Parts: sequence; structure tokens; C-alpha cells
Amino acid sequence: MAVAVARHLGGEVVSMDSRQVYRGMDVGTAKLPVVERGGIAHHGLDLMDPDRSYSAGAFAREAHGWIASIRDRGRVPILVGGTGFFLRALTNPIFGEPDLDPARRRALRSWLAVRPRAELARWTRALDPARSALAEAGGPQRLARTLEVALLTGRALSWWHRHAPAEQGALSALVALVELPRAELDRRIDDRVACMFDGGLVEEVRGLLAKGYGPHDPGMTWVGYREILAQLRGELDPDQAADRIRKATRAYARRQATWFRNQLPRAVFRVDGMVSLPERVERVAQAWAQAVAVGGGLPREGANT
Repeated sequence: MAVAVARHLGGEVVSMDSRQVYRGMDVGTAKLPVVERGGIAHHGLDLMDPDRSYSAGAFAREAHGWIASIRDRGRVPILVGGTGFFLRALTNPIFGEPDLDPARRRALRSWLAVRPRAELARWTRALDPARSALAEAGGPQRLARTLEVALLTGRALSWWHRHAPAEQGALSALVALVELPRAELDRRIDDRVACMFDGGLVEEVRGLLAKGYGPHDPGMTWVGYREILAQLRGELDPDQAADRIRKATRAYARRQATWFRNQLPRAVFRVDGMVSLPERVERVAQAWAQAVAVGGGLPREGANT
């Protein structure tokens, strides 16, 4: 859909997927193959190796550059993906991150990486109660990030958001949310998991292990990769691994829907995901044209779907 919208509007795609930034992680993140991008330029993919972290702040800094370049070429930035924190980092800019000692940060990350999620959640509720619900919805990496800032700076991450100045200005955007009935979403999740196994997910994880990446590297902690790692260790058989991936993905989709319901702008444009692709594209194009007309020109930095 993003490729079709970009073609219709004369745009380029900026990925807001926090896992598709990793090189060598294509099958498990459902990265769109180059041959299926229709000649539309994509930004935000394959930025780093799986042993490095990538924050919403880092994304915002890079995305502003991509968006400016796209607009300089007279094209429309189409921001696409499910990482809501990346979107918020652009529409509600986050604080300038305080200086953190690199050695202490690495040591703390390694220690937090092996803590159970329930334990991370309990500590987050104690150290940053104002942010705990949001952090828990974001999963282990978001919990660890919240704890990291609190423990290394002595102040909660929510405090920094309230008091520290934002790094960059807010992006003005048309936000379009594609919606599906829950039963249809679950069916598509099941199909996606089957496609991942058929497409070589196990072989992809084996290849990453052969390159020296392990279960505690940031890119390897995501749904799909952690279950295949357990399968390769002999802890799960293939059917059990696939079932766990399906269940974990469905649970993530529920949390994502809750986040969208509570965190997206009130003026979000909703798109029925059950109608045909041409109809979805036309509805987004009409909403974009109306936004441009009302705004007297393009929104300050781009469009988001």
C-alpha cells in the first residue's frame, strides 16, 4: 500500500519499523524485497548490524534528514510502519538525551538483557510510574531503555521528557491508520508466520549465529528470532516455535492497537483495510489533497501512513 501511495502522490518511503533497520534480518522482519518496491526509493532500512541499539531519538535525527532531502527533490515523504514511538519522536519531539557513560551503559544493558520481563516491569513501575504502562506496552527493549535512563541519570525518563528541551521541531503530518477486524488480522498473522518459515527464517537465524550474533543482541530479541533461537537450542520443536511466534505476534498486535487508540493524534484518518488496494490508495490521496488545501500547501515536513 505504501508503494502504491508513493507512486500515486509522487513520493518516497521512509520506514518507521524499528527492526527493519537491521542488516541481515529480512525474513523475520518481513522486509519488502527490492523487486517489490516498484522502483520507489526506501529510507530507514538496513542501517546497522543486529548487535547495536537504535532508539527513537536516533531515528528522529536521521528521519528529519531523509524527509528534508525528499522534499528538496519535490517529492512527498510517506512514513510507514508500526513503531509508534518512532512516529511520536517526530510529531511530539523527544528531549535531548543526557550524557551517559558509554562503559556503564554497555554493562547495564548486558545485565538488563538477561532479566525476566516481569522483573523489568516491576522495577519500571517503581522507578518511573508515570511511564510504566507505556514502557510495558513497548516490550523488553522499551522497559530496559526506561530503566537505563533512570539508573544512570538519577531521574526518571518521564522527568526528562517533561523538563529537557526537544532536539528538533515537531513534524506536521497527515496520519492514516489502516484498520482490520481482529479475526482478519489474526488470520493474516498466521499466514505471515507460515510465509516466514517457508521463506527461510530458520536459515536466516542460523546465518546470524554463524556471524557471531547472539540472543542478547538488540536485533535478536524480537518476536520470531527468539523463538527460532530456542528451536535451534533444542528447547522447542518447529511446530512449537511457530505457535509461539503466532501467539506473541497476536499479543503484540493487541498492544499496538491499544497504543494507536491512546497515543495517535485525535485527527487520525482511518482507512478500512478490507477494501481494495486502489480504493485505499484513493482515500489516502483524497485525504492528503484536502490536508494540503486546508493547510495552504504541504504540511511542514511530510505525510505519514
